[in-house]
Amino acid sequence: MLHDRLLVDPEVDASERQSSAGLVIPATAVGPKRLAWAVVVAAGEHVRQVAVGDRVLFDPDDRAEVELGGRDLVLLRERDVHAVSQEVEEDGRTGLYL
Repeated sequence: MLHDRLLVDPEVDASERQSSAGLVIPATAVGPKRLAWAVVVAAGEHVRQVAVGDRVLFDPDDRAEVELGGRDLVLLRERDVHAVSQEVEEDGRTGLYL
């Protein structure tokens, strides 16, 4: 990977969703733009905030798809990542310091 690029493996999106009230929302229903989660497979040398194996949140409309080894992967720039998921520590600490 070059520069600030990330290669991510998007999570499979279910065709139907269920609301918190239990209503089934069909795949054909048009709703607000949704973000998607993916796992970082490779990172360029200038990537600072994300590491291989991290789970990231990105906009699925702004993506370039590539097929490698029969897998559909997505190529992103680091600045296109909206969030990085972090595992919760067992002791409940966030790891943030003031």
